[in-house]
Amino acid sequence: MAIPEVKASPTTPPAPQKPERIPDPCVVVIFGASGDLTKRKLLPALYHLEQAGLLPKEINVVGVARRPLEQTFAPDMKEGILAGGGVEESDPALAPFVANICYHAMNFDDDSGYEGLKKLLASIDKKSGTQGNRLFYLATAPEYFADIINSLGKHGMAKPAKDSKSWVRTIIEKPFGHDLESARALNDDVNKVFDEDQIFRIDHYLGKETVQNILVFRFANGIFENVWNRNYIDHVEITAAESIGIEGRGPFYETAGALRDVVQNHVMELLSFVAMEPPVSFEAAAVRAEKVKVWRSIQPIHPADTVRGQYGPGTIDGKDVVGYRQEDRVHPRSQTETYAALRLEIENWRWAGVPFYIRAGKRLAKRVTEITVMFKQPPLSIFKDAHGKGAEGIRNNIISMRIQPDEGITLRFGAKLPGPNMSISPVNMNFSYAEAFGSSSANGYERLLLDAMLGDATLFAHRDGVEATWALMTPILDYWSKNPIKDLPNYAAGSWGPPAADAMLKADGRKWRKL
Repeated sequence: MAIPEVKASPTTPPAPQKPERIPDPCVVVIFGASGDLTKRKLLPALYHLEQAGLLPKEINVVGVARRPLEQTFAPDMKEGILAGGGVEESDPALAPFVANICYHAMNFDDDSGYEGLKKLLASIDKKSGTQGNRLFYLATAPEYFADIINSLGKHGMAKPAKDSKSWVRTIIEKPFGHDLESARALNDDVNKVFDEDQIFRIDHYLGKETVQNILVFRFANGIFENVWNRNYIDHVEITAAESIGIEGRGPFYETAGALRDVVQNHVMELLSFVAMEPPVSFEAAAVRAEKVKVWRSIQPIHPADTVRGQYGPGTIDGKDVVGYRQEDRVHPRSQTETYAALRLEIENWRWAGVPFYIRAGKRLAKRVTEITVMFKQPPLSIFKDAHGKGAEGIRNNIISMRIQPDEGITLRFGAKLPGPNMSISPVNMNFSYAEAFGSSSANGYERLLLDAMLGDATLFAHRDGVEATWALMTPILDYWSKNPIKDLPNYAAGSWGPPAADAMLKADGRKWRKL
């Protein structure tokens, strides 16, 4: 029987938001600008900020990459802005914005290229009034991060001019290292050139409104925080499922896998927002300190509490798809996991004894990222002999936060079915972002780019947090590397993953929530 739903909506129409502060004039320099990220995400996000009146008038964008794209880069970025949604070609602000986009071709190990870039930025300052403010965005492959950072320092571009009020910051894309040792080494390399308050390690999940809303949901509403603990919560599930495969990224995924690609960063960030203590304020240092406390409270994860999987051939949306080992540029006997599930516990007073179950994977039954908080049953059920046909209606209450797609929050509780019998049915109270506030063309990078220009690091990772999550994942990766499994692939594309993941919860008397 389908669970009935009731809709939740705002009590008053949302008022238009006014920016608290407009960033200073600046130049956004994107290394690796010929890649897909710049056209599909970064430039559309910047223009969405322009549309909202959140950017300074004096803003320029410089794309940096190796290919000679001087003539085509700006028109190509315009195409990306239009394709990003919410923009008409007739928009009067579009042409002036595109006019301030330029390109600089160079190799990332070329000293003369950095000197040329330095001169270009100086000329933009003089022409556009960008005042020496720089935001360097590293959207390259991770093997170039350290070299670019070192070269920026070598050529005097990592620090603002002396006795000036200008600023220099850098955004570094993931993956930030591939294990604990490499993450520490990269942090050391970056900190030799940039101060920690100049560094913004980005995770685009934190730009999603639904992720930020976890903190609002918990700490701005008095009815939830009192039951957000081991006394009332049975367990927590976090699912990050994708129906797509590796999309032609065989060489990258062969060195990554689901644990590195999704769990160490995206999923652990979601977990920290669900589990953290109330910060003393919503300032960067306070929020990030509470997140690190959560990660450091997680007990070492035993190999028996981990499951890895790899998809084989199957069916997605009625279409046959190949298995991972048949994907382009993937080793035919690859041991790379496309699915990872973990059981972990947070040893503090709030969460002691509450298991957190995490799963993430490719080629699963549907695309969905969701956090489910499963509450305990009442200590005494007075309806156990009186529910008749509604026997299965007495289920655990849940709060489910959908990060993507169909963003929103669901509260499940029991209600009496109309009629003479005491029959109980589960019902969902459903809040939808799109229905409540309207759809948006924002892609999640808007908030993060704006915060970086403002110098607000609340939604970015600190080196302590990066190293804390790698410290949890690296022993698992080491164990998996030393203990290959023979039954790969062990789940069909279009399923919910390997049977061992179901067995892990079944051993605890639980099962994954059906999504």
